[in-house]
Amino acid sequence: MITGEIKNRIDQIWDTFWTGGITNSLTILEQMTYLFFKKMLDDAQTDREAAASIFGGQIDNPVFKTGESWHNPETDKDVSYETLRWHIFKNYEAEKMFNTVRNDVFPFIKNMGDAKESAYTRYMKDAVFLIQNPRTLTRVVDGINELDMNNRDTMGDVYEYILGKMAASGTNGQFR
Repeated sequence: MITGEIKNRIDQIWDTFWTGGITNSLTILEQMTYLFFKKMLDDAQTDREAAASIFGGQIDNPVFKTGESWHNPETDKDVSYETLRWHIFKNYEAEKMFNTVRNDVFPFIKNMGDAKESAYTRYMKDAVFLIQNPRTLTRVVDGINELDMNNRDTMGDVYEYILGKMAASGTNGQFR
């Protein structure tokens, strides 16, 4: 069950999108989902790295390859995998975080996967990063960072709460 504290965090994130110029509830859900996914990717690899360290091994098929670069097809530049990790870019100053997420992190999640015709690739091909300014992104990232993304029950409750807010907006007009 979702707690009042988590509802308040989701409401604060929602309000940040709203005041940042994104007022369509489906767009807010979509942008939140992209950022949730990005945090969950990094959290999962961090957990795998910790386990590998304890047992003296290495992880298979890491999303973020240590000491390597990813080629960004949108900018035709190589980008260190480290800069694509949530726990790294979340600590950047606002402008640097915004530019990193907009220009590198978002293209990275759009281009993940090896198969050009996978379901993921088809879903993400039309994805657009719509957060319009560094301050909004910083506040959203800070809010998401406070959520426990690794608890499946909590994440299910979060989405259920968000969908409930969206359903209410359809019958009760705009909401914040």
